[in-house]
Amino acid sequence: MAEAEKTAVVIPSYKVAKHIENVLAGIPGFIDYIIVVDDKCPQNSGEIAEKAAKKDPRIHVVFHEKNSGVGGAVISGYKKALELKVAYIIKMDGDGQMDPTFIEKLLQPLKKNKADYTKGNRFKEPAYLKNMPRIRLFGNSILSFLLKVCSGYWNVMDPTNGFTAIRGDMLRKFNFEKLSKRYFFESDMLVHLNIYNGVVKDIPMPAIYGDEESSLRIGNILLRFPFQLKHRFIKRILYKYFFFDFNMGSVYTLVGLPLFFFGSIFGIYRWIYGVMHDEVNSTGTVMLAILPIILGIQFILQAIQIDINSVPEKKDEDE
Repeated sequence: MAEAEKTAVVIPSYKVAKHIENVLAGIPGFIDYIIVVDDKCPQNSGEIAEKAAKKDPRIHVVFHEKNSGVGGAVISGYKKALELKVAYIIKMDGDGQMDPTFIEKLLQPLKKNKADYTKGNRFKEPAYLKNMPRIRLFGNSILSFLLKVCSGYWNVMDPTNGFTAIRGDMLRKFNFEKLSKRYFFESDMLVHLNIYNGVVKDIPMPAIYGDEESSLRIGNILLRFPFQLKHRFIKRILYKYFFFDFNMGSVYTLVGLPLFFFGSIFGIYRWIYGVMHDEVNSTGTVMLAILPIILGIQFILQAIQIDINSVPEKKDEDE
């Protein structure tokens, strides 16, 4: 295989000692490099990977001196892969939840230049949902919609799926210091891909659940994700519609938001004033509040429609 077409698999490793050896053994033979990142694993997963490397020279192990989270581990793996000058990088977990036979399906759109980033989607086929716990199914559905709004990829589902592949030339555009280092990492990748106009495609695959040990805490998600979503959404809108471009979506946003907030604030003020002074607001006063709200909503809906129609796509070479 030519140097420019080499492929690497990045595996963040934390509390996966029971699974990592089988995961490594299942990586297909056409993969050139397997990069295991021991994120200060208390179970010494990296040492198990090092023993496996004696039989499989494709395996490279990176050790973290302190735990940096799944995002931090993947970033270290990405950096190592770029040092090795690979063309395609797959990211999969070390807990055995991801079927390595789907690696080729993740790679095909990248190799055919149909996408810059591919990811697993457990919602694409009804049969794939049978093994997913109902609470996870409901939570992922809600989170998927919120991430559609935040990332701008209205055509993808299951945004937190960690089985992904990316082209090396796209990954080199990223400023790794700006990416989230923990559980918001996969979602943050989508936001930055949208800013760089990366084309994302879903690859249907089933969910696999076993006796893996998760470090994810629901409380942390509920407390941190809303703030992360708001911050990344604002960042994407600023870059996409004001810094890198200025179009009708920008105009509708600039006009719609002030109108909506003016009408809402003025209406609330006049309602409180009327209650406190036992005074009925005139029709003109009511309309002065209602009209900006209606117009603002209409402008905002137009901006959303433009955003939906602006999902990055690959153009056919003959166009």
